[in-house]
Amino acid sequence: MTKDIYILGIETSCDETAASIVKNGTEIISNVVASQITSQKRFGGVVPEIASRHHVEQITLVIEEALAIAELEPADLDAVAVTEGPGLVGALLIGVNAAKAFAFANGLPIIGVHHIAGHIYANQLMQPMEFPLLALIVSGGHTELVIMEGHGSFKLVGETRDDAAGEAYDKVARVLGLPYPGGPQIDKLAAESDGQVEFPRAWLEPGSYDFSFSGLKSSVINYKHNLAQRGEAVNPSHVAAGFQASVVEVLTTKALRAAKEFGVKQVIAAGGVAANKGLRSSLEETFKKEEIPFYVPPIILCTDNAAMIAAAGSAMFIDGIRGNLAMNGKPGMSLVSWKQ
Repeated sequence: MTKDIYILGIETSCDETAASIVKNGTEIISNVVASQITSQKRFGGVVPEIASRHHVEQITLVIEEALAIAELEPADLDAVAVTEGPGLVGALLIGVNAAKAFAFANGLPIIGVHHIAGHIYANQLMQPMEFPLLALIVSGGHTELVIMEGHGSFKLVGETRDDAAGEAYDKVARVLGLPYPGGPQIDKLAAESDGQVEFPRAWLEPGSYDFSFSGLKSSVINYKHNLAQRGEAVNPSHVAAGFQASVVEVLTTKALRAAKEFGVKQVIAAGGVAANKGLRSSLEETFKKEEIPFYVPPIILCTDNAAMIAAAGSAMFIDGIRGNLAMNGKPGMSLVSWKQ
């Protein structure tokens, strides 16, 4: 009988302090997240120094709670997986050093996980991956299309050239005077709106899979300024609906075109913006119509969490990937294949 594999995952790339234990890369045994939204909301966004201090306060507690919920001891674990990058350097260092200390104290191997690989592998916690697959990653700092031919194989076919989708959402929300985090606020307003402002779509060059949302953000700002110059009030719900329609159409259209061109067996969405109800609905309807299997994790696994890091770490562990105690946080870490 094959021995079960238990991986402790640790995630501190931004403003969520998280620890999780995952069994065999597919089953969540515990998943603890200490959120900083209430604290960071006062500043309208994440303040890196404050985020790091919160991580220091919470990291030991969330690890202990993850073990307690799982009813496991450190000796029952096979490895520790931690987000190595990308992310806020101070925040990453808290998680990496906590993981190194825990691994050293308990004689466990340590595995450095790319944050985006974690988001992709959140899908494996819901259903098996079928290759080749297309992953649409949409988060605060990333908007990417990635082809996977197998576990640990990442081929970037499209990426953002300026503002990622999540950044654009937060900036437009700020322009509209909406509270942080802005993405859910715009999603809610868009769903309730009885009309929308028409904004442009950034398709870029013919055949391009890259994304650009900076121009769309500028269009929203200019629209608001023009109304103000005429003494007219902005209807936030109409702006939100128009902005979201532009983002969703571009993401959905390019994902579908890539899925067809590369002949994938499965399409998955990942990242915090994959929690957006408007985007989820558009992707689900589009790929259902085209009869291409599409999956997106539940919202709790779209936002930053440690279960996704443990899931990716499990795949790396099985492939023999190991880190060492010289590991450091890598804020600009690139997504590269660990297996060809």
